[in-house]
Amino acid sequence: MTDHDGTTHAYGEPAGGNNAPLRIRLTHKKAAAHIARYPQMGAGEAFMWGWLVIEEPHDIRDLLLFVTAQTKRLGDTAIQEQGVLRKTAEKLASAFDGINLRSSARRNAEHSYNLTRELYERFLDEDRQYTMAYYRGDPEATSLERAQMDKKAHLAAKLYLQPGKAEGMRVLDVGCGWGGFALYLHQMYGVEVLGVALAPDQIAFANERAEAAGVADKVRFELTDYRDVEGTFDRISSVGLLEHVGTVHYPQFYEKTHELLSDDGVMISHCCGRAGPPGRTDAWTRKYIFPGGYIPALSELVKESEKAGFQVMDVEAMRFHYAHTLEEWYNRTVMHREEITAMYDEVFYRMWLFYLAGAEQSFRNGGMVNWQLQYVKDRAAIPMTRDYIAEESARLREAGEVPTWRFDPAIREAAE
Repeated sequence: MTDHDGTTHAYGEPAGGNNAPLRIRLTHKKAAAHIARYPQMGAGEAFMWGWLVIEEPHDIRDLLLFVTAQTKRLGDTAIQEQGVLRKTAEKLASAFDGINLRSSARRNAEHSYNLTRELYERFLDEDRQYTMAYYRGDPEATSLERAQMDKKAHLAAKLYLQPGKAEGMRVLDVGCGWGGFALYLHQMYGVEVLGVALAPDQIAFANERAEAAGVADKVRFELTDYRDVEGTFDRISSVGLLEHVGTVHYPQFYEKTHELLSDDGVMISHCCGRAGPPGRTDAWTRKYIFPGGYIPALSELVKESEKAGFQVMDVEAMRFHYAHTLEEWYNRTVMHREEITAMYDEVFYRMWLFYLAGAEQSFRNGGMVNWQLQYVKDRAAIPMTRDYIAEESARLREAGEVPTWRFDPAIREAAE
């Protein structure tokens, strides 16, 4: 580590082989104090501002994964060493940030998801799935596009939409993103889907996709808060939504979806989660990436859903899948550095790298997983065994065509 004044410090022992040592430079006289004062916030900001530089051949991802591989838990020591007042202040700030009234919920959604379309095209798969991909085989040999198709098949199978019997059924997709899952459900089952979200460009893009596919009369997308949806639906899906609801609003979410679901209906939820007890969102993520966001523990979800009248029929913990997804998003972001910095600037680009690498370490070395939960009102709504999930998922994987990422350099070169 080289300080701003040129002083160099060496730590640890050489690993041997071809492993080059991590070389870090602090370029500003305030960098060390800023990081030490608050490690999680300070390190992220120092990297964004160019105060902390990782020299090639390594990068910020290598640094974060190296540090957290040693501890397996990012920030726990720092949190334990904080004084009571600071810990209490952080807890209160995180809780306050999780209050998502209608006005703040829309503002937070726009902050997180209303960036330029071109940005998301550079690192997401062709279908713009901005949630965990499902790697059924070797992640090194599985494309992101294949893994995202397998994720949609796995989720759809849990909705128990039987082929030949589902046509005309009504599905509500809460937090529909860019519309990929809603369009997939209609394509595979002929169901009518209403997708709702709070980011204007997501909804505009999703409706454009439905129009282009000629299914706008069957798959609709509305800029609507889920709390304002009316009617009854045979199935409800929420993929990547509960992280943005806020713990104080969990009772409201489950009460509303319970009201909207038919008596023999099925609801499936897919979200990031904590493998341990409830916690709090770190300040850097709250400030720069997901204001109002919080990753829930399983106990928080089950407790509130039961109060609303739901019965939890299936729970699956998805381990490490998101780490591989985030690694691919990171690599694709690096691949398009010049284009992304042209859209925004170097500070934004470094912020995005820190976000993706930081998230990856949480799912690779930390205690984060993804939860998939299946809810019903009536236990007779689904078969007695889980066989139908594997069988239908396999059928869908055979039926679905895997798209090719059009921003792959080889594909772009061939097109040109």
